[in-house]
Amino acid sequence: MPAGLVGVVFEALDPGALARFWAEALNGTAVEHHPDGERTEVRTGDAVVRLRFVPATGPKAGKNRLHLDLAGGSDPAREVERVLTLGASRADIGQGAVPWTVLADPEGNEFCVLPEDDSAGRLAAICLDAADPDAQGRFWAPALGWRIVDRGDWGISLRSPSVRGPRVVMGPPAAPKTGRNRLLLEIAASGADPAPEADRPARTDAGKPDAERADLLADPEGNEFVLLTAR
Repeated sequence: MPAGLVGVVFEALDPGALARFWAEALNGTAVEHHPDGERTEVRTGDAVVRLRFVPATGPKAGKNRLHLDLAGGSDPAREVERVLTLGASRADIGQGAVPWTVLADPEGNEFCVLPEDDSAGRLAAICLDAADPDAQGRFWAPALGWRIVDRGDWGISLRSPSVRGPRVVMGPPAAPKTGRNRLLLEIAASGADPAPEADRPARTDAGKPDAERADLLADPEGNEFVLLTAR
C-alpha cells in the first residue's frame, strides 16, 4: 500500500514559539505541547497535514528548499497584513514582480500568501524546489501514493487521491544545498505491515544522509524527509 503525507517538520530554535506563530497563521489551529518538551505540533484546519516543530542545531542559513503557500482568501492584502502582525516579515528572494507575496516567519523560513480563494483550506500548497521536476515526480508520486495533476514550465503539482488538503508543488529554481534542509516532508507507511514501505524509498533512489537517523532518508535531489513506521 502507498505511503501517505503526514506533514512538514520544522527544525526551530524555539519550537514552541514558532508553533504558536503557525497556529495563528493557519487560523487558530490547535497546538499540542508534548510532555518531553522536545516537539510541538500544529494541526492544520483540514486535519490532513500537521506541522511538527523540533529543536534545531543552529540558525537558518540560506534560502529553504521547502516552503508553505497560504491561501489569501477573498482579501489577500488583508491576509498579508494579518500574518505580518503575528510576527512575519516581508522577504526578497529575487522573486521580482509576482502575483503572490513572499514573507518569512519569525525564524526566517520563507512562505507565500497566494492571491486565491481559501476554499481548499488555509494551507494551499507545500512547495519543494526541484531542478528536475519530472524526475522528482517519478520519485514522489509513488512515495506519497499521490498523482501528478498538473505540469508546465513551472514544474509539477501533486494531489492526494482524496483531493483534500494542500497540493505538493515541485519546480525550479532549486536553492543550493547547504547542509540538512530545515523543513522536511514527513511521510508514513500505511497498512498493517510497514516493512515494505520502509524499504520502498531506498529502492526508488532515496539515500540515507544521516547514519544516526534511521528515519531520515533523502530523495534523488538530496532533500531529506522523515519516514515514519510502526514501532
